Amino acid sequence: MKLGGSGPVRFASDSRDLHEVARTAAGFLEPSRGRMSVTLHTDVGDIKIEVFCERTPKTCENFLALCASNYYNGCVFHRNIKGFMVQTGDPTGTGRGGSSIWGKKFEDEYSEYLKHNVRGVVSMANNGPNTNGSQFFITYGKQPHLDMKYTVFGKVIDGLETLDELEKLPVNEKTYRPLNDVHIKDITIHANPFAQ
Repeated sequence: MKLGGSGPVRFASDSRDLHEVARTAAGFLEPSRGRMSVTLHTDVGDIKIEVFCERTPKTCENFLALCASNYYNGCVFHRNIKGFMVQTGDPTGTGRGGSSIWGKKFEDEYSEYLKHNVRGVVSMANNGPNTNGSQFFITYGKQPHLDMKYTVFGKVIDGLETLDELEKLPVNEKTYRPLNDVHIKDITIHANPFAQ
């Protein structure tokens, strides 16, 4: 699997495979009863996301391993629809690429408790049932029509002003791609979402 981006590793050693990184990340969950977060450091600011490891374990294993391996570093926000959502997670920047840590698509993990009911919900992007890979999106508002169709695995807990900046970006009106690329520079993984 080709890993995207470059930059500092803020959690894991490059000598470990993605499964080992995910197991290590999962090991930090025990003391905090499943609470974990990441900070996306973007060109327009930081977004801190709590991930729901207890309700969506496979999705979070994939996401955290990709974060820890620098897979998302350099990814652009390739789709940005005001009032709806912003999407990233494709190292090719086309919206057609990306892969899970298993090198294949993986199944959805829905929960009646995880809904697209507020601004800042983080979900896996897909092309239909059970087609999750690496791409994800963050909502700009309530999107109930997405419930039980896209795996919700996190929520923004800090950095809504950065989400505001993303939503303001001018886009190509046909493709919804921002006219100027905005990247994920790198990601910090936190064992405690309330740690500074």
